[in-house]
Amino acid sequence: MADSAFFCPLAHEGVLAVRGPDADKFLQGQVTCNLNYLKDGSSSLGARCTPKGRMVSSFRLLPDRDGFLLAMASELIEPQQTELKKFAAFSKSQLSDESGAWSRFGLMGGDAALVRLGLDLPREAGRVVRNGELIAIRLEGERAELWAPAEQTETLRARLASHLPEAPLEHWLLAQIRAGVGQVFGATRELFIPQMINLQAVGGVSFKKGCYSGQEIVARMQYLGKLKRRLYRLALEGDEAPAPATELFSPVHRTSVGEVVLAVPAEKGVELLAVLQEDAVEDGRITLGAPEGPALHLLDLPYELNHELETQR
Repeated sequence: MADSAFFCPLAHEGVLAVRGPDADKFLQGQVTCNLNYLKDGSSSLGARCTPKGRMVSSFRLLPDRDGFLLAMASELIEPQQTELKKFAAFSKSQLSDESGAWSRFGLMGGDAALVRLGLDLPREAGRVVRNGELIAIRLEGERAELWAPAEQTETLRARLASHLPEAPLEHWLLAQIRAGVGQVFGATRELFIPQMINLQAVGGVSFKKGCYSGQEIVARMQYLGKLKRRLYRLALEGDEAPAPATELFSPVHRTSVGEVVLAVPAEKGVELLAVLQEDAVEDGRITLGAPEGPALHLLDLPYELNHELETQR
């Protein structure tokens, strides 16, 4: 499934555009990633937080001509556009929903297909290559994204299909789970701080930039080491994937010890990312939905948390 080569449309996400002379200055004060690190040849994961450090969105941010494009869960586009417009009124920047203007595909093991499109993508995660109106972005692992103007959707889809099998979105999301990349959806809005989904471990948080909404809380959690919950990958028997925000339980606490971030069916059973309390993980007895619910089993993530490296970004 997620380990074989394929492509699929990324229909679960939309694109929010922030454009104008002050777009970089405006966004720099709103998001967790550092826009000063971004050039035409790079992109970044990131998030936007409340003053209490809770994420209201997470996204992949990409420089584009006179501004930036933010790809995020479709249900977050409208509320983020509405909220950000309140602040954009004080700068020379404009926000618009460009979801309908872009066609986006996810590719697993699709480098050869990208080369045939004139996109020779480096191996480093976050790197960006352009060929005319086509944009390719390297993600963690063997994954890549391909962006193009919406009017090229069917032509591009046919060209990809001549080299790769088309797969359902669940295959792409399974690859994301195995890469250990969490994401905010409508159901998990304001539920997590960035470190709870390991966003700092995949380059989505900068501790060297200036202030942004929630920065004080995010920095305090990083430097004082008081965070008791973080992202884990788990397996579940059965074929029904739990929805984001579904609670997890453990006998070490009377209340829930975490929530599902993202879950999809795998070759056997279901794989998921979930935010969990450390003491529940150490105990190992974790169940889904209720104390007597089905058991979950821990799986490995492809990276380790490294405080020294994370704080250098």
